[in-house]
Amino acid sequence: MPQDLTLQAEGFARLYLIPMGWKVLGGVAIWLVGHYAIRFFRTALRRTMRMRRIDVTLSRYLDTGATVVLQLLVLIAVLGVLGVETTSFAALLAAAGIAIGAAWSGLLSNFAAGLFLLTFRPFKVGDTISAAGITGTVREIGLFVTSIDTPDFVLTFVGNNKLFSDNVQNFSANEFRRVDLTAPLPSVVDIDRTIARIRHTLVDIPHVLTAPEPDVEIMTIAPGGCTLAVRPFCHNDHYWQVYFDANRAIGQVLHPEQAVSRAN
Repeated sequence: MPQDLTLQAEGFARLYLIPMGWKVLGGVAIWLVGHYAIRFFRTALRRTMRMRRIDVTLSRYLDTGATVVLQLLVLIAVLGVLGVETTSFAALLAAAGIAIGAAWSGLLSNFAAGLFLLTFRPFKVGDTISAAGITGTVREIGLFVTSIDTPDFVLTFVGNNKLFSDNVQNFSANEFRRVDLTAPLPSVVDIDRTIARIRHTLVDIPHVLTAPEPDVEIMTIAPGGCTLAVRPFCHNDHYWQVYFDANRAIGQVLHPEQAVSRAN
């Protein structure tokens, strides 16, 4: 009787335990090799992106996405070695992906839009833009949202999909920017002389560019007088300083008596 039990145990071990042990060892081996292969791939990918000077945020996107895909492939390979039916597992993953995609369609669209923003680069961190009803300086382009500092120092978060689908004005893309102002003149004023004085005053304002020269032209004419278009040019960093200084200069030219009274 004990001999029969021994034979049965040996038969069970030979038929089940030993093959299962080899499968477990094979699965562990695949997991370890896959782990080191993923580490090697990530190191090579990071080095390549660093050499090509790819944007840091885009590099993180690619690194994270490649790591998740490779880990799933290694897991499926391990399950296949262990004898688990991987086709049903893959179908389950696909169904889960569809369900998650439907539930997170907004987040995924923002994620995809973030990739496009980093690829096509309509703006970068530090640029002053106007888009989706927000005007300000870009602080960060994140995974799902872009943070923008408005001129009144309010940090605003805008979904990447909203930015990507809207018209974007990038005020920092060009070397200079035009400041648009108007100056209403009464009919009794000498127009040519006033235009010459405003032009001369604009040139003396700090950070106003001489090339291109400031424009001062007649915009509209009415029975009670005319309206001048005053358009100095400056770098984007000096826009508001030139805007307010030019307004002040126009006021001093049109109302010199008020400027004298304030000085006294």
